[in-house]
Amino acid sequence: MPSNSRLPYGPVALVTRLAPIPRQAPEALSRSLRSQRLKWAWLLAIPFLFFSHATPKTLLAGAALSLLGLLLRGLAAGSILKDQTLATTGIYGRVRHPLYMGSFLIGMGLSLASGVWWIPVFVLLLFLWVYGLAIRAEETRLELQFGEEYLTYRNRVRAFFPNLGFHRDGASRGVFRPHLYMRNKEWQAALGVATAFLLLWLKTVIPA
Repeated sequence: MPSNSRLPYGPVALVTRLAPIPRQAPEALSRSLRSQRLKWAWLLAIPFLFFSHATPKTLLAGAALSLLGLLLRGLAAGSILKDQTLATTGIYGRVRHPLYMGSFLIGMGLSLASGVWWIPVFVLLLFLWVYGLAIRAEETRLELQFGEEYLTYRNRVRAFFPNLGFHRDGASRGVFRPHLYMRNKEWQAALGVATAFLLLWLKTVIPA
């Protein structure tokens, strides 16, 4: 039975412990949750743009946060062979779920750019629920797939908040591979974020 010794801390931990996992193979569940996240993103795009009231200041602040998220996701996508080997170096030597953390920063950046106070609150609550499930399912899958190797890694590296200290063992050093970035289609995230900010900016300059 999978161990729960190092689930994420804080609000994410609460959701991962309370959110029920459907009786489904971990690998199939991870794919299903990934598909649901994409559907949520598309479903929320139109009301997000409709209710937003961006200003130059909110656009700048949101863009900075989203760029940080894209950088984090890009570093992760350029150093992982998905479903083949356990990534433990590079950005994965600092945090276990850099892709999810990057997505969180992007989502909060876009919601901050909207200029509407309740959108960041809604995005935060949605993230805690949807990604809480996703993290729990993925950690279960990885433990089943990699066993003791993953347990050792999980006990060494935090789930969501990066360890910014110096690593003497070199675990935080890794090589970014552009072909992995392209293979993992991370450019689609960058294109989507750029499009969202372009639409927000157009809404500020085009009279209603």
